[in-house]
Amino acid sequence: MTCREVIEQRLAPRLQGDGGWVEVAEEDGGRVTLIFRGECSKCLILDRCVSWMREEIRRETGEEVTLIPVRKKPFFWDNQ
Repeated sequence: MTCREVIEQRLAPRLQGDGGWVEVAEEDGGRVTLIFRGECSKCLILDRCVSWMREEIRRETGEEVTLIPVRKKPFFWDNQ
């Protein structure tokens, strides 16, 4: 299983259960940029979630990856 597969098939569904969403935006070697949307975009403990994701990827694939989180808020938040 690849890093992307772990994120899309195992981790993303767990985040969706809490109203969040994660997408793989870019993979460059051991660096993976992730876009967080929904509840994840405003989560106060996103850094803990990213650490959990890194551990799950290492457990599933044996790979050490650097995850770069990007919060993507809904466009209508700009008007408030």
